[in-house]
Amino acid sequence: MFLFKCKMTSLCRMPCNVFTLFVKEQSKYFKTNIRRCSKLSTNENASTVTIQGQVFQRDDMTTLTPKIIEKVGRNLHNQTNHPLYLIKQQIINFFYNRFRHLGSPLFSVYDNISPIVTVDANFDSVLTPKDHVSRKKGDNYYINKDYMLRAHTSAHQSELVKSGLDAFLLAGDVYRRDHIDASHYPVFHQMEGVRLYSKNQLFGDNSNNTLMFEDGQRTAEKQQFHTLQAAKTLEFELKTTLEGCVQELFGTDIETNWIDAEFPFTHPSWELEIKFQGEWLEVLGSGIMEQEIISSAINGQKIGYAFGLGLERLAMILFEIPHIKLFWTDDKRFHNQFMVEDTTSVKFQPYSKYPLLIMDISYWCPPGYEVNDFHDLVRNIGGDLVEEVALIDEFVHPKTKIVSHCNRITYRSMERTLTKDEASHIHWKIASEAEKILNIEVRKI
Repeated sequence: MFLFKCKMTSLCRMPCNVFTLFVKEQSKYFKTNIRRCSKLSTNENASTVTIQGQVFQRDDMTTLTPKIIEKVGRNLHNQTNHPLYLIKQQIINFFYNRFRHLGSPLFSVYDNISPIVTVDANFDSVLTPKDHVSRKKGDNYYINKDYMLRAHTSAHQSELVKSGLDAFLLAGDVYRRDHIDASHYPVFHQMEGVRLYSKNQLFGDNSNNTLMFEDGQRTAEKQQFHTLQAAKTLEFELKTTLEGCVQELFGTDIETNWIDAEFPFTHPSWELEIKFQGEWLEVLGSGIMEQEIISSAINGQKIGYAFGLGLERLAMILFEIPHIKLFWTDDKRFHNQFMVEDTTSVKFQPYSKYPLLIMDISYWCPPGYEVNDFHDLVRNIGGDLVEEVALIDEFVHPKTKIVSHCNRITYRSMERTLTKDEASHIHWKIASEAEKILNIEVRKI
């Protein structure tokens, strides 16, 4: 017998009641709904997967699910008046206005490149080691061993530099298997920026008397190929530019702080924090591009910086949007709030407070259990009706050493009141499918 604890509450201070569902008491309902349970998708049993008209062979690396395929091509960042579009345009306008050459914007913009990339482009082209944790099957949406949905916009960095671009902005949807909560979603949007400098561009009138490259030592402050003066000059250009960008978004009085970071494709590397409502929040990552990436793409003697930021994170802070899945709603009550000429003072106003339903599921984990497999299964069955999956208990059996998890799943619709029967049906289906597909053992009582 499965044990599910369910609780309905309301943000409008509605009465709260707690109820326990037992299989024996719900046997007729349970049997009916178990018969309805099917595989996540008939396509998942096929030997191929189709994405935007392209057909790929499945293999042991495939982690793509139908719910994720449905998101490909939505391009929220290109939908006029969408909050992600507004953030993107503010950043573009900042770079257009700050950097101009012969009267024209220096930076070019690319925001419609397909998210389907090779594994080589996503990882190897930006010097990600073969054993790096970011390559984990459990963290990425692999189409097969050779192709994937990009995990970051840096996947296009090398190809754009090879095409001859010295300054560009790239915006797009990126995909990562992750937990389900208010700030995480398997699809989000990034903006990448790259600026390359020749010696004349970096040092100006002092270029004749200054070296940009040397055969030196790699230190915390610079790469072995760069002189310290070149590295420090480029660091100054990078930091003043990005500080100006966040001031454009949050106002000139915003407090900023730089902290050291590590990325495979930049060194040195930094993250920029802003102080917002009394808390320090990280808003972007950046650094001096690894010279190996530049040298493999072009023959010219140039060095450069790169940065990346999450559009959802900025929009949630700037517009006070409480949950990341709101970006995907079709509800006009959300979108109409951003259809104004002046968006500088727009703050999201909640238009509904529908009650939530909370149900627990406890189970024994099989060998090699991957947490994100469970989250993907929940997401594939429940879609955006699932608001959060939280691990509330974990223990190891003292004799068998088998791990037990108890996950609390929160259900809520952004558009209507979700009924107890609807949520229960989804919950039963998750339990049934998890046993069949993930080989977990739902605990009995």
